[in-house]
Amino acid sequence: MTPPPIDHRCASDHRWMARALQLARHGLWTARPNPRVGCVIVRDGENVGEGWHVRAGEAHAEVNALNAAGEAAAGATAYVTLEPCSHHGRTPPCVDALIAAGVSRVVVAAADPNPAVSGRGLARLREAGIQVTEGVAEGNAVALNAGFMRRMTDGRPWVRAKLAASLDGRTAMASGESRWITGSAARADVHRWRARSCAVVTGRGTVVADDPAMTVRDVADPASVPPPLRVVLDSGLRMPADAAMLRQPGPVLILTASDDARRRAALEAAGAEVEKLPAGPHGLDLEAALLALGRRQVNEVLVEAGPTLVGAFVAAALVDELILYQAPHLMGHEGRALLHLPGLERMAQRLPLRLLDVRQLGDDIRIVARPDHGQED
Repeated sequence: MTPPPIDHRCASDHRWMARALQLARHGLWTARPNPRVGCVIVRDGENVGEGWHVRAGEAHAEVNALNAAGEAAAGATAYVTLEPCSHHGRTPPCVDALIAAGVSRVVVAAADPNPAVSGRGLARLREAGIQVTEGVAEGNAVALNAGFMRRMTDGRPWVRAKLAASLDGRTAMASGESRWITGSAARADVHRWRARSCAVVTGRGTVVADDPAMTVRDVADPASVPPPLRVVLDSGLRMPADAAMLRQPGPVLILTASDDARRRAALEAAGAEVEKLPAGPHGLDLEAALLALGRRQVNEVLVEAGPTLVGAFVAAALVDELILYQAPHLMGHEGRALLHLPGLERMAQRLPLRLLDVRQLGDDIRIVARPDHGQED
């Protein structure tokens, strides 16, 4: 049987889109709240210009790539990881730049779910006589911008919950002592997850017990990373006004159900912003909290909290990914459990997870898993 002919253009499209995705990842820590986007301009099989979106308010990936290509962009193919914008935001529409440069073809990985863009950018290109190909490496592009996609479609961010435990699943000794369960490599990895997050969320109990700063530190150039919004869920508004995170640079938001004007004034005087939200069964309404963060253009959230709050997020089906660091030691049955998940009494009530990644960091193991709801991504 004669094998089918090789589609060389298809192979070439995937090759150049892989490069565009590689470029997009350069904005992993800095592009927020905008999506991470990369672009490559290819003419006669050669890369004549490339770029990525560095940070909000600055030129988009397409413009940076076109500027690098100059006159060589005429008649070229542009590979873009996300549908080019067609509206005026902080910068002019990228479709106008592509049309003006005279590109003959645009290959796009994923459509932009932003209602101001969705489909309009591709339609404008086609109206200008530019050939458009969609869906090349779409899954990779969507995964890179899972938070942006979620916010644009559901109004809330993508939620990751970070946990650290011993091999027997304990997060602290019975006394409450918990520093440090994991080694330096695992702790540095946490800072990389923080660096890519728009917000880091914790509870008042963690603030009182550990007094964390929750800043980004153990990365190559922490000064270049916009500080994530640090969010404290404090239904009773009892967070100490002298907490360490209030003495660190960067914004702090306290979400509460309390009307205590005196406590609110004290925390605002210490530098925090306070927003009131509806109460939930055991404190704050967690879904309302995530929608409030979505309104603040938060794409990705990293929850770093105790077993009760993380368990509440999991039980409410509001966690998209779990990041578990497991250290090779035993802390005993009297130590504190990984998650507080009451009501799971039978095997049929287990919450299934799907493993995405397992790797060793120093002496520890990092597991990235996703709740398995029986649906494809």
